[in-house]
Formats: sequence, structure tokens, C-alpha cells
Amino acid sequence: MTSSHITGPSRDEVQAHRGASAIAPENTLAAFRAAAEQGAKWVELDVALLGDDTLVVIHDDSVDRTTSGTGNLGALTRAEVDRLDAGSWFGSQFAGEKLPTLDEVIAELGQLGLSANVEIKQHPHHKSLDQLVEAVQHAIGKRAAGTNIMISSFDPDCLRAMHALEPDLEMAMLWGRPPEDWEAQLAAIPAKTIHMHFKALSIGLLEETTKKGTKVRAWTCNDPVQLVSFWDAGLTGVITDNPKLFLG
Repeated sequence: MTSSHITGPSRDEVQAHRGASAIAPENTLAAFRAAAEQGAKWVELDVALLGDDTLVVIHDDSVDRTTSGTGNLGALTRAEVDRLDAGSWFGSQFAGEKLPTLDEVIAELGQLGLSANVEIKQHPHHKSLDQLVEAVQHAIGKRAAGTNIMISSFDPDCLRAMHALEPDLEMAMLWGRPPEDWEAQLAAIPAKTIHMHFKALSIGLLEETTKKGTKVRAWTCNDPVQLVSFWDAGLTGVITDNPKLFLG
């Protein structure tokens, strides 16, 4: 696919899902480097707190699936996760890859010239929402001048709390399928962006969101053909495991 043949997203609207997670272990520095090598300008990543209040970049509430260890995040410390291998499960060439902190990722993004969609995960072991969002604010406050940040979450309370701390950042509400009262729910945050599952897209919804000035990005699509009919209807961007598919 090239942009000269099929309407598609701008380069700034292609986000690498957990980094270029089709070709490197998700949410690792290797995945973010791979996204940069593919020409992506944005990465999407997930954050959560460990038991010692370290903010790490990981999707799940345990390390079982994506590292050599086991255990719930709330029962682990940074010293313990630093000993884990977060790459071998994906491929032997990634052996020794670490589960990174958000501080480490923010520093790396600055070196790579990348911006980030930071998805805040609310997990049962978290002590409080305030502690979580303040930790995120502290980490993103160290970003390089060229690193832009947006915040996304399935939890509107997270977005409300982050908006109160960082009113100038873009807030994106995550939904599989937006509810009928999506406009009212966004207004209560407030937010002007929806990130939704690509299979729930419809021309009618995009016409509505476009009319209201609401951005819509689709997750997690790895086949450009499936989005072709939506770009002209107002789809803003895509979150994908393999950004090169949308970058031409």
C-alpha cells in the first residue's frame, strides 16, 4: 500500500501498538526502537505501578505472559523485575530485554524522536488513582522537547484525573464500541478523542464524530485494506502492531 494509491492516515497518525509489537517484544525498548526504524512518529504504550510504586511499561497486571518470571505487579519491586527477561518469549534474538520503567522509555523516546500515547491501566493492586496519575505526570514531565504526549484509558476517572493535572494534553477515551451517549461521556472528562476497536467503525459514527469535532483512531488494525472506506469518512488515525503497513 502506498498513499498514492489508497487514501490513508498521515505519518503523524500512525501509532505503533506497544511499539512495533509485530516484530519485537511488546512494550520494550526494542519495540520502540523498531517503531522508529519503521518510520513511525508515535508509539502507544501501557503503564502500571509495581508494589514499590515504580511505574513500569507493561500491559498486563502480572509479568507471567511477557517475561521469564511470574507474579502480580503489586507483589513485585523494581529490583525483582530488573532480573527478568522480557524478550526471550518473543524470540531468542531479544534475550535479556528488560521490562522498562516509564522514566527509561521517556528518555529513549527523546533519543529516538518519538512521541507517545500513554495508556493508563487501572489495576486492583494500585493504592489510589491520585498516586497513579501523579506518577505518570512526574515521568512525562521529564520528556524531551520534541516528545509529544497524549493520554488514553478505558477508565474515564483516569482521564478526568489526568486532565486536571495536565489540561493541555490530548485525552482519548478507549472503547471497544462507543456507547450511544459517547458525546456526553467525553464532555464529562472532558475529552475530544475516541480510540475504538477497528471492527466497530461505521461511516455513520464517523460522520457524527467529524461533525462534532471529535477525533477517532482505530485500534488494533494490521490490515490497511480493512480501513480503506473509513479515511474519507473522517477516521483520524490507526494504532497498529506493524506501523510500516500504513507508512507506505
